[in-house]
Amino acid sequence: MRPVFLEGPGTEVQYPVSAHTANYSDALTAREVILHTGFVGLFFNGCLVSAFIAFFIAQTCKVFTHYYTEQVWDLQRMVGSGGMPSSHTALIVALTTAVGVENGTSSTLFAACLVLALIVMYDATGVRLHAGRQATVLNIIIAEMPPDHPVQDGGRLRDSLGHTPIQVAVGAVLGVVVGLVVENLYLLGDKSGAGGSFH
Repeated sequence: MRPVFLEGPGTEVQYPVSAHTANYSDALTAREVILHTGFVGLFFNGCLVSAFIAFFIAQTCKVFTHYYTEQVWDLQRMVGSGGMPSSHTALIVALTTAVGVENGTSSTLFAACLVLALIVMYDATGVRLHAGRQATVLNIIIAEMPPDHPVQDGGRLRDSLGHTPIQVAVGAVLGVVVGLVVENLYLLGDKSGAGGSFH
């Protein structure tokens, strides 16, 4: 972060902005400050937007992939875990890709995101996957117990938790594509100087 002087009515205000943003302007207007800070500023963060777009696309795809395998429309897949593709993988890989585009793959921030992405993908195909399989077995055992058994009070366990390697791989590909496209659009908006339309 480095200070950039903002021109205001009769005074100068020193406001910190990222070096990335400051490359395109040495002075920001009050309107641009509002657009780049607080809640509104979240929508001008290409990395964050890339992550959530990838997550939304992945969750939407689950509705269609579930129908393809089960022949049943289930809109709850929009908010459920597990299934094809891995939305958590898509989210973190899109974030990592966007950070790499904006800050370079040699940056410390990209390294941190990449390590986090690897942990998320490993967890999805490891602990979460096997936890889901164990829940499936337990549900079968619970179903065979008498209706008045105390264990029946808890209902069925969630067994759609983890992902197969192919589901994680598809989520990763989706994340890379979305991260590249969205972040490059944000950077293109920066360079074109479109009135602060993107960053």
